Amino acid sequence: MATRAKPPATQAAFVLHHYDWSETSLVLDLFTRDQGRLSVVAKGAKRPYSQLRSVLLPFLRLQVTLSKPSKMNEDGAAEVQTLRGAEWVGGQTLPGGAALFSGYYVNELLLKFLPRQDAQPALFDTYAELLPQLNAVDTAQAALRAFELRLLSECGLLPDLSVLATTQAPLEPERPYMISAESGVIVPNHDAPQLQGQALIQLQAALMHGSSAALQQACEAAGASMKPLLRGLLHYHLGHRPLRTRQVLLDVQKLLT
Repeated sequence: MATRAKPPATQAAFVLHHYDWSETSLVLDLFTRDQGRLSVVAKGAKRPYSQLRSVLLPFLRLQVTLSKPSKMNEDGAAEVQTLRGAEWVGGQTLPGGAALFSGYYVNELLLKFLPRQDAQPALFDTYAELLPQLNAVDTAQAALRAFELRLLSECGLLPDLSVLATTQAPLEPERPYMISAESGVIVPNHDAPQLQGQALIQLQAALMHGSSAALQQACEAAGASMKPLLRGLLHYHLGHRPLRTRQVLLDVQKLLT
């Protein structure tokens, strides 16, 4: 009988979300490199003298130590663990302005798409690379599109972008195509965001290569159509439930205008 691998003593993690558990404690949703998304109780983290108060913040790369789980589900997997320690390892700090909204948007995507305790080390590294880029005005949008593509791909929700869904024939570089969330790349049959075959082929090649820089470059070359195209795919796979961060951003924009 196979035994479940023991979690490492310490591991890299980011805080995606937290909420009150008691007057002095928090429940954290962590994105860890070795174990994926975890629910963790941080006892005493709200106390004024707690050393955890200054580090249990979104977008800070942490090294965390967890206790053995106190509760197991029917599959024998840990449901909730206790945070024993957390240290900020330096680097990226809290983004500001529009970048802060983008960061919370990405965190919400991870919360909604990733199952618990499903390790995604490649996606973790992509997320860590994305965060400092959110403050860069010139490249932030391309970096976001690259992350959205990588997220859909790692979750098994992105079709092969280099072939036609109906026949599996290679795409024609100069011909426009659209992406159906249900089937894949198809010939346009209604008014919807479209991309040239060459752009889709380059996106698929960058995904297969695994380089974040190459994927970001392909997203930038694909142009403005990438945003509504990916928004449609994400919206479909979310079950058409609106993202809270997106709604907040729209409300703020209305106030400013």
